[in-house]
Amino acid sequence: MAEQQPTGLVKLVDRAVDNVAAVGRALETVLRSPGSRRPVTSAYHQPGAPPGIEHLPDIEIRPEPGEVRVRVLQFSASRVETISITIDELEAWLATPTPDWVTVRWINVDGLHPWAVERLRKALGFHTLAAEDVLHVPQRPGVEAYDGHLFVKTRLLMLQAVADQAAAAAQSQASPQVTNTPDVPEGLLVSEQVSMFVWPGLLLTIQERVGDVWEPLRARIWRDGSRVRQANAGFLMYALLDAAIDHCFPLLEHYGDTLEDLEDQVLEDPEPETLLRVQRIRRELNAIRRVMWPTRELVDGLFRDESGLISADTRTYLRDVHAHTIQLLDIIEAQREMCTSLTDLYMSGVSTRMNETMRVLTVMASLFIPITFLAGVYGMNFEHIPEYQWEWGYPMFWAVCVAVTIGLLVLFRRKGWS
Repeated sequence: MAEQQPTGLVKLVDRAVDNVAAVGRALETVLRSPGSRRPVTSAYHQPGAPPGIEHLPDIEIRPEPGEVRVRVLQFSASRVETISITIDELEAWLATPTPDWVTVRWINVDGLHPWAVERLRKALGFHTLAAEDVLHVPQRPGVEAYDGHLFVKTRLLMLQAVADQAAAAAQSQASPQVTNTPDVPEGLLVSEQVSMFVWPGLLLTIQERVGDVWEPLRARIWRDGSRVRQANAGFLMYALLDAAIDHCFPLLEHYGDTLEDLEDQVLEDPEPETLLRVQRIRRELNAIRRVMWPTRELVDGLFRDESGLISADTRTYLRDVHAHTIQLLDIIEAQREMCTSLTDLYMSGVSTRMNETMRVLTVMASLFIPITFLAGVYGMNFEHIPEYQWEWGYPMFWAVCVAVTIGLLVLFRRKGWS
């Protein structure tokens, strides 16, 4: 038996059913988007516990091999040296004096562990409350002045794929140009706290994990005549902070390109997955915004610092960092407004599809109303209905039904309703 091709009316019904299903999925996505919430990690110790880190249970337990990595980059205007230190060597190395030729020593620690932080605290003399903020992440970006040193808390933002690339490069001792590539999917933002301690001639940075965006800066330090090698530890801290903030520009450029692509998708064929991607980007933009606002205050605090660790020349460069934070906030606000506009545009498209579906269903119901009326009249169980005895009554019934249907279709077409 030959397969029958679907008629125009069947196609119209199928299209209406598909539209209703799409609208249902869209509304479900708006009301309950899966994966829109992330678990929140507490940044505080147990209520009632004493301040500081001396009471932590893991403070006397050595970290496992590879859990904490320490790298030292020390330099002067004429010489640069890199040292990798194992956990077993850490205490002995911290007790050794700094060579006379070194003007700035940069100690970078990858990985958070109470044992390592406590050894650094005892050797370098920073406050136990600052050590507590190092371990209890995330903390709000800011700067705190202690006796003889500054404690700076900031955050490093990058995409997950870029973070993996940086970690792999750090493990292999490579020095790639790490940038936020625009072909990485959204919704994979990684936020890492970086704690900095600044003394005259010494900078200590403690990161949560291996990998960062400072390889270009390390390469600059190795070049003869570099401005970083001519300056002090405060200028090196500025350079690290500037690199972390500037790294947000390609990140926001990636989000901007993605939003433009999503705008085309919303205009052409709005799907629930499109709205979900817009919501993910808006959530990531809100996360960046929560970092940039206190970072601007952090830069203001460094500019007004009176400890003497920030030179007048460094303050000049900090003004540029402050301008970058304001520029980033402006870009974030513009992209957040674009996310809101895309959401409104998507809901408008969903409403249009719903109206189209209702129009199709209304036309179908209007076509069947007169036929239903005729069928009801001639379906009554009265004996004396003249058309029952008419030889051409049944064909005439269908002729009238077809004529009425065609007439209504012509009327709807002229009115522009179908």
